[in-house]
Amino acid sequence: MMDLNITDRFKRITTFIFDIDGVMTDGSVIALESGEQPRVFNVRDGYGINRAIKLGYRVAIISAQNQTGVRKRLEYLGVSDIYIGASPDGKLPIYKKYMAEHGLTEDEVVFMGDDLPDYEVMRTGVLAACPADSAPEILDLADYISPCNGGRGAVRDLVEQILKAQNKWMSWFN
Repeated sequence: MMDLNITDRFKRITTFIFDIDGVMTDGSVIALESGEQPRVFNVRDGYGINRAIKLGYRVAIISAQNQTGVRKRLEYLGVSDIYIGASPDGKLPIYKKYMAEHGLTEDEVVFMGDDLPDYEVMRTGVLAACPADSAPEILDLADYISPCNGGRGAVRDLVEQILKAQNKWMSWFN
């Protein structure tokens, strides 16, 4: 059973912000001779993101990595707020700008990260979430720890838990 406090916080969420490597992927990188570094994404994570967008939630991506294939995958899912290619130290300014541009407050945003480059954003007062296999410092900071690992359903779990708290998870079947 989920903590009542976290359920109350889930009820206020309107915006999801995700890191990519270690959150939407398992953190593995395939290094090809061409220099391309493909990632593997979980289809259920993608479905959760797409469902949230179709229900009117904002979804943003802030990540240091920048691959054309990753951008195409995110666009295919319907994500339009894509901030990739930022330096690992550059997430906080991007996050603050995004919050200001959309008039958001920390209590309506959840950020899912997994490693030290996500630490500064996760400690702003935002609802901090992470996959089960995150760095120890991130696990200590997180308000919600998914039982799933990065790239193995953590994104879907977070989206599902929030939509269930808001009675929207199965809403498209009603």
